[in-house]
Amino acid sequence: MVLADLGAEVIKIEKLNGGDDSRQMGPYVNGESTCFFQINRNKKSLALNLKTDEGKKIFYELAKDADVIVENFRPGVAKSLGIDYESIKQLNDGIIYCSISGYGQTGPYAHKGGFDLVAQGMTGLMSMTGVPGGRPLKSGIAVYDIGAGITAVYSILAAYIYKQKTGRGQHVDISLAEAGLPWFTWEAAAYFANGTIPEPTGWRHRVSALYQAIRAKDSYMIIGCANQRTWEKLCLEVLNKPEWIEDERYKTNSLRHEHVEELEREIEEITTTRDASYWINKCELAGVPAGPINNFAEAVNNEHYLAREMIQELEHSVIGKMKVIGSPTKFSETKVKIEKPAPLLGEHTEEVLSKLNYSKEEIQTLIEKGVVSQYSHVPS
Repeated sequence: MVLADLGAEVIKIEKLNGGDDSRQMGPYVNGESTCFFQINRNKKSLALNLKTDEGKKIFYELAKDADVIVENFRPGVAKSLGIDYESIKQLNDGIIYCSISGYGQTGPYAHKGGFDLVAQGMTGLMSMTGVPGGRPLKSGIAVYDIGAGITAVYSILAAYIYKQKTGRGQHVDISLAEAGLPWFTWEAAAYFANGTIPEPTGWRHRVSALYQAIRAKDSYMIIGCANQRTWEKLCLEVLNKPEWIEDERYKTNSLRHEHVEELEREIEEITTTRDASYWINKCELAGVPAGPINNFAEAVNNEHYLAREMIQELEHSVIGKMKVIGSPTKFSETKVKIEKPAPLLGEHTEEVLSKLNYSKEEIQTLIEKGVVSQYSHVPS
């Protein structure tokens, strides 16, 4: 989706029976999956049976002129179908072929199936999410599914730059279980330095204080004093506690972190006297980073996101009008285009085959033989 937003022509190849798995994920509007709708905009859909010789032939014809192929089969499946990197490289030496799997194409776990939740457990994320002593918690979003996709995007673009310089393509191997591991910067620093195993910190930061959720009179809010300057501004201009600057418990970040429970209790004795909006406004005037803890409805209707075109609307032939999350990338010279809604299953089968010089009669024959299919709406 990101590559399509950035201008690539993306042809999504789906199985004939049901298509991409996310098409079976609700909620539905008029029988069409809104889950699929959210993550497949700007793409074309070709419903193709890759287990047939004629289906492989069509795939090979597309692969000859492709710049990039992305697949997310379990390792070995693409090879069994004859559409793996080595096979396609024989047709297109410059191909950038990206494989996304649970654990990667090599290693002792390569054969295992992988999902976002499994990766969250594997990397240790769930052992450090939640509150101390509580049940391990997953992230609120599919962080590694998204993370693997983002990793694939920048890796593909890096491979494309290499291809521009050398003319050579390559295989890009992305693993869900690895994509998020480099994000553990604070945790790795502590563990590799002194063997500290990170534990859940709940609403607090692992090393900074005050940098956490704080309770106000009507709700919780975020206050982030990530350095000494903002901490002193909080004391002087927001909380009216200048004595805390020289307090032996709070003089440095390390000391504040050491006494964070005591610090939190003393701060909330003050902040619970007024609503969150009052304190957030005071923080902003003082130059102390702060903000609300929005629910999702509040987030997507926020004036800043709306002004930055982070919420857009598309017209779908079956669903009707539906909003989508916009692109976070803003270029000075080129515009990220969110123009086409997610495709219906097989919506572009005829278009794609016509460009490969298949006649209408030949396409109809392929449909009858179960090699390809065209769109037919079946309410779920």
